[in-house]
Amino acid sequence: MHGYNNKNIVLHELIGLYAKVIDCKDGSQIGIEGRVINETKNLLYLRHDSKTRKVVKKISKFRFSHDGDSFVVDGVEINFRPYERTEKALKFYKRRKLNK
Repeated sequence: MHGYNNKNIVLHELIGLYAKVIDCKDGSQIGIEGRVINETKNLLYLRHDSKTRKVVKKISKFRFSHDGDSFVVDGVEINFRPYERTEKALKFYKRRKLNK
């Protein structure tokens, strides 16, 4: 995996990235973290210490980490099927700023 930045993270593959829930309408989900092992339209599956947790994308805000960089993503920006994200998340891609 390479080429991740704050702008294009919403278009990239998320499986394999480290993620942490930094905000969520369901307070019990805040702080859940782990490696993204699977993804559906509405859920991210995070594995940490051989335990898998499901997190609803739409109501959460995530911090994704890759190679020492981290990127904050609102779940609404990635609430698509993985194979549809490139097309449907383009509107979010255009709004995001390229920060380093």
